Amino acid sequence: MKLTRIESRQRRRRRIRGKVNGSTERPRLAIFRSHQHIYAQVIDDTRHHTLVAASSLEPELKSKLGSGKNCQASTEVGKLIAQRSLEKGITQVVFDRGGNLYHGRVKALAEAAREAGLDF
Repeated sequence: MKLTRIESRQRRRRRIRGKVNGSTERPRLAIFRSHQHIYAQVIDDTRHHTLVAASSLEPELKSKLGSGKNCQASTEVGKLIAQRSLEKGITQVVFDRGGNLYHGRVKALAEAAREAGLDF
């Protein structure tokens, strides 16, 4: 039986989530990539609480960017999520790519967050 692209991503996502778990000391940086936008959240899985969030839909980014579906938008979201995390005192996270390949927009977001000061 051949899996669809979505089913394959969902399988990878479940496999990753079995291994990657965010704690209070080291929360999880979760990425969701849609066709039009990219979203990032820093989540404490022990309390089931989102600590920080950013997306390409933010008004400050939307006016600066023409589109939310390119690597430039992902880079800006990565910088924004890192800045907000550091303001809350979060310096270390575990990276959850959400079943997506570490390539393109996901890689751009991760590298921008690293450059802005997050450690993962």
